[in-house]
Amino acid sequence: MLYQIYETQRSIMEPFADLAEVTAKLFNNPLSPLGQLPMAQRISAGYDLLHRLGKDYEKPTFGIPTVNVDGVEVAIYERVEIDKPFCELRRFKRFSDDTDTLAKLKGQPVVLIVAPLSGHYATLLRDTVKTMLKDHKVYITDWKNARLVPLSEGEFHLDDYVNYVQEFIRYLQKNYGNCHVMSVCQPTVPVLAAVSLMASRGETTPLSMTMMGGPIDATKSPTAVNNLATQRSHSWFENNVIYRVPDKFPGAGRRVYPGFLQHTGFVAMNPDRHASSHYDYFRDLIKGDNESAEAHRKFYDEYNAVLDMDADYYLETINTVFQEFKLVNGTWDVKGTSGRTERVKPQDITTSGLLTVEGELDDISGSGQTAAAHDLCTGIPKTHQMHYEAKGAGHYGIFSGRRWREMVYPVVKSFILAHQPAKATDVVKTSQVPVTSPAKTATAKTVRAKKAAPAPVVVAPAAKRPAAKKAARKTA
Repeated sequence: MLYQIYETQRSIMEPFADLAEVTAKLFNNPLSPLGQLPMAQRISAGYDLLHRLGKDYEKPTFGIPTVNVDGVEVAIYERVEIDKPFCELRRFKRFSDDTDTLAKLKGQPVVLIVAPLSGHYATLLRDTVKTMLKDHKVYITDWKNARLVPLSEGEFHLDDYVNYVQEFIRYLQKNYGNCHVMSVCQPTVPVLAAVSLMASRGETTPLSMTMMGGPIDATKSPTAVNNLATQRSHSWFENNVIYRVPDKFPGAGRRVYPGFLQHTGFVAMNPDRHASSHYDYFRDLIKGDNESAEAHRKFYDEYNAVLDMDADYYLETINTVFQEFKLVNGTWDVKGTSGRTERVKPQDITTSGLLTVEGELDDISGSGQTAAAHDLCTGIPKTHQMHYEAKGAGHYGIFSGRRWREMVYPVVKSFILAHQPAKATDVVKTSQVPVTSPAKTATAKTVRAKKAAPAPVVVAPAAKRPAAKKAARKTA
């Protein structure tokens, strides 16, 4: 019933939001008589803010037409490689008519970015994708809004999420030989499960795993998100946040955790900060500070766009990750596509590099939650493990914005490159710089890369790190 009430209210408010937008433009237009009235700019700003508070936010686009690769503008063509009922594997294919640039692009690592399915769309990682495209072939999981998925497509469980990730990894392995996997926030858990299951079966695992700001072990440094999950029972979540999709949508009748409820929870975590942000936007409009106003619009166009999550997936995630801690307790069993149930054993992973990244000020995934992956992946040699903490970065700062681009990305790029197969004659050179590991501190060394074997972890400060030699290699 709550979902129907919300949709009814939204339908009623929609024409008023549209009217507010038109009125704001009239008072802001110098050619309009209304734009000549006293306080016209202030009135326009008020209606503009009213429009943005009342409008409906649709799924944004990635909108990455080009990226700059060493001074050359490279065109980006976005396309869907695999279309699943609840997810699309999206590729960002790069094109250039510069021969040297094209040769460079062909030899770069393939990276699968697994985006979170936790309320926002995959476009939340737009900055992550755009930055990665400079040095990598990029694919991303673009999760669908559950209210748009017909009931005929069946249910979606946490096990299905794990199976999707495995399918996408195998697809990239088939086309490129192998790939690297990066997971941001929520997917760190199912990605680790997916790779663990592949290792247990004797399948080829990704060259490296980069896990950023995720709840691998939610018992460490619990945040408000963790506390809510532990203080409420499974039945409380099912009775209070799960509703059926109204008839007007393709997924009518599907049980979901509605996006509007999730958005309410996001805002409730920092209400003062959001109120201050909207007031600053109002003042920027009055002052004519279009640059600051546009930055506000871009952020909230993304932040306010939310999707519905399938109820089975959401409830199972709460239970598995935040209540019973099945991954760290070694009690998680996943049902595969064949119907067979298998136990998740991270200790079986032996050939994938592991990089974990945390933000010093992360208030969503607490300190140590992501680094806990190292305690589970005991089969990976310590020389192929690394943990990095981004000083001064919050949750979003580790994958978006200046700190991501200037602090985190150089570490991620270097780690992936160190685990990229190279010719036997290639040498990866690094300076003698300490590398922080959850277990101990290691020293990076000059290493001769061997065929079919990744090099040890090598990360130096961005200002001092010499460029590693890239081996050109053909890809399918």
